[in-house]
Amino acid sequence: MFPQRSLLRASQRVGASIHTPAIRTNIQRRLASSNTPPLTGAADNAFNRERQAVKAHAAATSVPHRIRLLWRDERLTSASVTIPCLIIAGVNAWALWNEHWEHEAHMPPLEERPEYPYMNIRTKKFPWGDGDKTLL
Repeated sequence: MFPQRSLLRASQRVGASIHTPAIRTNIQRRLASSNTPPLTGAADNAFNRERQAVKAHAAATSVPHRIRLLWRDERLTSASVTIPCLIIAGVNAWALWNEHWEHEAHMPPLEERPEYPYMNIRTKKFPWGDGDKTLL
């Protein structure tokens, strides 16, 4: 229990120190927009110019805004695709169900059908009734 208390107190101290103005401005500076001012003085060297060119190229050729738009429209897309697919699948299942029962209507009743020796083989009796009847 004591290590937990000391850990809690340490985390509170660290949390309080983050809110000091010096650390806050560094964090804000890092999270600021990536628009960097033009290089001047000692910072204006080949390495920094190349790095700035790479960043500009990456920003121009990447498509994060398009990806964000796709994620926003995901609900609309999934609804506009899923709902018609479910309707089509439901209509197909309904048609197959009706076709099956139309086919069954043309067959003779179960009592009049021939019983072949390979049908209804019982290797073990059912635990209900006389053991030969199914639940249906």
